[in-house]
Amino acid sequence: MSDRHIQLWETCLEIFRDNLPAEQYDAWFKPVSSVSFSDGKLVLMVPSQFTVEILEERYKKLLGHTLTKVYGPSFKLYYCFNQVSNEPSTAVTMSSSKSSTAVDPTPGSTANPFAGTVASSSDLDPQLHPEYTFENYCASASNRVARSIAEAVANDPKCKTFNPLFIFGSPGVGKTHLIQAVGIRMKERNPSMRVLYITSRLFESQFTQAVSRGKINDFINFYQSIDTLIIDDIQDMIGKKGTINAFFHIFNHLILNQKQLILASDCCPSKMEGMEERMISRFSMGMTAQLDNPDYDLRRQVLIQKAEQAGLELPEDVIEYIASNVTSGIRALEGVVVSITAYAAVLNGDINLELAKSVVARSVNLHQRQINFEIITQEVASHFNIDPDMIFSKSRKREISDARQMVMYMAKKHAKLPYTAIGTRLSRTHATVLYACRNIEERLPLEKQLQNDVKAIEAALLN
Repeated sequence: MSDRHIQLWETCLEIFRDNLPAEQYDAWFKPVSSVSFSDGKLVLMVPSQFTVEILEERYKKLLGHTLTKVYGPSFKLYYCFNQVSNEPSTAVTMSSSKSSTAVDPTPGSTANPFAGTVASSSDLDPQLHPEYTFENYCASASNRVARSIAEAVANDPKCKTFNPLFIFGSPGVGKTHLIQAVGIRMKERNPSMRVLYITSRLFESQFTQAVSRGKINDFINFYQSIDTLIIDDIQDMIGKKGTINAFFHIFNHLILNQKQLILASDCCPSKMEGMEERMISRFSMGMTAQLDNPDYDLRRQVLIQKAEQAGLELPEDVIEYIASNVTSGIRALEGVVVSITAYAAVLNGDINLELAKSVVARSVNLHQRQINFEIITQEVASHFNIDPDMIFSKSRKREISDARQMVMYMAKKHAKLPYTAIGTRLSRTHATVLYACRNIEERLPLEKQLQNDVKAIEAALLN
């Protein structure tokens, strides 16, 4: 009679097999086994908590009817599963009402979807680009906050103040470089740490393959074994319900076990339309940092660095022209340097301003002026006939203060910069910028001269 619970479960498996497509049965029911059945208490061993969620959400009706038919109407179902990390105390049993108690684990290995073999910390390729280091990452006011936080995470992995770390910004502003720099620094200081960088599209592809092969639990187990998981373009998971469901459990496990998550996206969590609310709330629970479009200083640094790496010496007028006109992102600057190198080689000529203008004209839409903080500052200073440097000073003279508030207002309206970013550039607080913008908005309907000032500056900006 000691094996009767096994025989009863085999009867259940036959029913499941007859009522489900083979791939669904193999993925979700075949790996499940019976631990015990006594006093109306049925305990099933499942590979992971993810399996429990799938059984309870997708197959609840089939599961309930089958178990009632085989075990009678008064049974109580419990799930038992083992966590994949070497932490025996985290193994649990779980009833359908979500209660849990500790049980003894059975250690297992984690299948590596990158290698198709059992992975240890020594043979896991972190998928990091060796050139994406902090040392190669140019810094300026437009990325100072995000870079400082990323370095803090990299330098002290045990501190989980910024977990998850969510970096967002427009395409081409340096997100991938920054998040990979964290992983490289961590591996340099602790080679045994399991660090992995992956794009969400590759994550989705691996998940799809795991489902088709009946290896979903191996997939979940592998990602739950990572110490620092870095996922790029997380917004690409929007609408991928199965992938999101799997990542939800991986995310929860890593956070629960004090593992680091670093995510990058084109937009902040609150603007990820179509993303499940449960994921948005988790993305926002740690630290969210924005990478703004590169300012003039950063664009100059990037140009000089990329030129040096390519073995080029760009004339100062070429650097100034490119930095002033290619404002969309770092990736665009890199493309211009590559194009200039190629044209100079093919034409066997010098790199000069004429060549730079020709290349930029082919690469960048110059018909619509890109409005950024530097251009706004110059136009405002010109309109009020003051030295632009005075706007950045601590002077409280009325004419300087008015010009400074106008810069804040225009930067918010036309450059679409966050209040914090504007304040950082002017060494002012978020509250000061907010007050300045509201002050001008409230005065505009009442003051004819202010209306004329705004119209004149905007005309200069938009021409």
